[in-house]
Amino acid sequence: MFDIIIIGAGPAGLTAAIYARRAEKTVLVLEAKSYGGQIINTPDIENYPVCPHISGFDFATGLYEQTKALGAEFVFEKAVDIINGEKIKEVVTEKGKYQGKTIIIATGSENRKLGVDGEDRLIGRGISYCATCDGAFYRKKTVAVVGGGNTALEDALYLSDIAEKVYLIHRRDTFRGEEATIKRLKEKTNVEFVLNSTVTSLNAEKRLTSIEVKDKDGKVTQLFVNGLFVAVGRIPETQNFGKTVNLDESGYVVAGENCITNADGIFVAGDNRVKSVRQLVTATADGAIAATEAVKYINQF
Repeated sequence: MFDIIIIGAGPAGLTAAIYARRAEKTVLVLEAKSYGGQIINTPDIENYPVCPHISGFDFATGLYEQTKALGAEFVFEKAVDIINGEKIKEVVTEKGKYQGKTIIIATGSENRKLGVDGEDRLIGRGISYCATCDGAFYRKKTVAVVGGGNTALEDALYLSDIAEKVYLIHRRDTFRGEEATIKRLKEKTNVEFVLNSTVTSLNAEKRLTSIEVKDKDGKVTQLFVNGLFVAVGRIPETQNFGKTVNLDESGYVVAGENCITNADGIFVAGDNRVKSVRQLVTATADGAIAATEAVKYINQF
């Protein structure tokens, strides 16, 4: 029996564990894969207070080690269900069951795919969702990045120092990402913006050889690329919890800034929550808030 069970070991979940342990509550962190979440793939974090330059891996590792040192327990199993009892909550994993007084859902999100024919077949053969993981394979080659948010912009910037040529493809004529990154990209001589355009076709033999993009006027252009990096957003990993907590039409857990869900004793933190800003700093803030609310919930009994 734990005071708080946290599902997910990304920045939100790990921060929640730190705050919960500092409140002297027993904590179990359940994680399907590895600690860190999506931030672990970011080569250089520039917008986190006090840490103007730190890799995502180092940031996540520091959080994990701090959490472990405070006494949180970790089990690396995928949570597949939540049973919301009146006093006792139960998290069902692929291997077992764990009981707690409260639960914090901090499962984050996964890569959204383009939905173009052949995409799944070409993953690892020209299609990638992680520039920092696979960028080195495309040194001195031509690549394209699809997306308009911070991840796409950061991927394009990172790849511009590795690849010979980078196409940045976006379906609109303006980006959602930070202006500072856009400015740096515009200064790169090997980055070409392909705006008001979408990827409509993938051409390949054994590996990706080219892509076709269609602009808003219907004109189709073929771009010869060795790699395509997809950064068109994320899908919240909440599919297993929809019968327990309310989700919006996109699958995000419905909760306000207090991170309290509709289910008594169940809280949410991080990128899987309905919110307008999804950044590292808001994920860690959610973790602190969710843990504080969980502690208040426990202490009332």
